[in-house]
Amino acid sequence: MHKESRSKYNSHLIRLIIALIIFGVAGFFARKVFIPDSMGEYGHYRGADIEDQKSIPIRLGTNDSCFQCHKPVRTIHKSGVHKTVSCEVCHGPYGNHIADGKKIGTMPVKRDQEISQLCLRCHNKVIQARPRKSIRMVGLPEHLEQKQVRMTHTCNQCHMVHDPLMWINQAREMMGLTEVQ
Repeated sequence: MHKESRSKYNSHLIRLIIALIIFGVAGFFARKVFIPDSMGEYGHYRGADIEDQKSIPIRLGTNDSCFQCHKPVRTIHKSGVHKTVSCEVCHGPYGNHIADGKKIGTMPVKRDQEISQLCLRCHNKVIQARPRKSIRMVGLPEHLEQKQVRMTHTCNQCHMVHDPLMWINQAREMMGLTEVQ
């Protein structure tokens, strides 16, 4: 290249290089300041997070947590079709009811149409994402018309909520009909 064709105006490149160096150094120091010392102790996890997680109060429990106090429901629930459903799906978080082994609050009781709304969260025929083979679906008001009951009936007037087929099967047995599967 000839001396005449080289640009003497390359200061923009020098400024770009200086800016990249400054950003690199600032990023390095920011990383040292903002990233905890225990980061990377266990792979890409923060080692001190284990102790932090221990201090968070338990909000959710298992069904066995509930059954420690609610023994009559345990027997019904464990033998019913809802045995795989967590108590918290219907009743809310365990942490709203029990803390440090003591009752701290009363779980809300569903009444009237709230019960049907709760049941229809899973059993609504309109919801297309539900597996029809494993979850019995109903469509209201068709279900009530088919069973020839008043439109104001709620699910728990015919079904035991912890074992929905229990009362139905007892009634069929008393009438000499075969059990619903």
